[in-house]
Amino acid sequence: MSFVRRILTGVFLMSLTLGLLAYAGSLVFGAVQARMNAEPRSFPQRETVIAVNVATVEPQRISPVLNVFGEVQSRRTVDLRAAVGGTVIAVGENFVEGGRVTQGEMLLQIDPADAESALARVEADLQDALAAERDAERALQLARDELSASEAQAALRATALQRQRDLQSRGIGTAPEIEAAELAASTAEQTVLSRRQAVTQAEAQIDQAATRTARVRIDLAEAQRTLDGTTILAAFDGTLTAVGVAEGGRVTGNEQVAQLIDPSALEVSFRVSTAQYSSLIGPDGRLQGLPVAVNLDVAGVDLTASGQISRDSATVGEGQTGRLIFASITDAPGFRPGDFVTVAVEQPPMDGVALIPATALASDMTVLVVGEGERLRSAEVELIARQGDDVLIRAPDLAGAQVVAARTPLLGAGIRVRPISPADLAASARGEPPPPPAMIALDDDRRARLVAFVEGNSRMPAEAKSRILSQLEQPEVPAEIVENIESRMGS
Repeated sequence: MSFVRRILTGVFLMSLTLGLLAYAGSLVFGAVQARMNAEPRSFPQRETVIAVNVATVEPQRISPVLNVFGEVQSRRTVDLRAAVGGTVIAVGENFVEGGRVTQGEMLLQIDPADAESALARVEADLQDALAAERDAERALQLARDELSASEAQAALRATALQRQRDLQSRGIGTAPEIEAAELAASTAEQTVLSRRQAVTQAEAQIDQAATRTARVRIDLAEAQRTLDGTTILAAFDGTLTAVGVAEGGRVTGNEQVAQLIDPSALEVSFRVSTAQYSSLIGPDGRLQGLPVAVNLDVAGVDLTASGQISRDSATVGEGQTGRLIFASITDAPGFRPGDFVTVAVEQPPMDGVALIPATALASDMTVLVVGEGERLRSAEVELIARQGDDVLIRAPDLAGAQVVAARTPLLGAGIRVRPISPADLAASARGEPPPPPAMIALDDDRRARLVAFVEGNSRMPAEAKSRILSQLEQPEVPAEIVENIESRMGS
């Protein structure tokens, strides 16, 4: 009996288990069928609103500023070289690196013994030349006196010959006497010719002596310059650099011993592109003398100086591009030749241009404008100039409009945005509270629909639900909250 009872109990339990399994399978099958046959639920899509920084297009009169890098250099730089070789016997007190000297100050003295000896020899040669010149003049005077005497004698001989001829015509003179008188007259004339030749030779000797004296004087001047070259003087007030000679050292001819720089005659050279150079040309096609500001950052301290464009290079330069421009600077304390500086060139003012960030302008010269409903639209503008991180544009149709300050691939025409102006960013940086949100008044039906949706939303946290319900109970509700709820409702 006991065995039959256990068998029946087992059969009962097994039948009950099978029944429960069948019921469970039926429930699962029914749920799957209902899920498959049910219509898909549609959730309202919420539009994405992107916060963007905006800049206002404000046409105004702006003087574009061209920022470039340049190098300070001196307009007066002289290489001091030794005119003669020799041993340095003395140096000036200020003949050191960075020494400030005045015009005419002695910088370097080279042993003048050889130069003085050469000068003394040339002076002796000059004395000889002057003595030879005086001898030639005396010889010329004697030759002229002898010529006068021979001419007088020739005149006497001619008179005697004429007297003999007169006597012969009266039958008194003889033929031998006439022949003797003629021979004496001929000899006297020959003597005159000889004396004339002596005078000519004496005059030639004077010319030769004068030429020799001139040559010796040239040698004397050269010897004097050589002697003067043993002393190097400062050509102007300035500062010494590259000093490489000391007392007791030896230098050779034309060897550079130092460099003299005038720190008060400074200019800055900077290179610009051809397009930038074209903006600096005036209506007459010549480079304008525009004002420049030079800035040098030294250990956090800014040194500034002002100046004016003076000229540009005549050639581009091998392996270079653009144009090399020079600007003279005045009142530049602290600046030194070789300083690497920043140069700001103030160009002529332009009317009707606006300054916006360079990131707002696309490569196709368009900007994104915040239009109606805070949706973006694309607009073309005219690029005038680039100025650092900003650009100058001309767009009279966009006066007062807001454009996106920094374009990203996510932004495009038709996208809805939330503009953030520079004033909002400045207020946030100062810790000022944001402006109060826009408030709207709700009618009873609209308020009831909103409350019903919030209460029926099971996925909303209880704390957020109670906060929103308390706001919906107020006479005026923030417009942003109403807009968010209605976008979720699909209305």
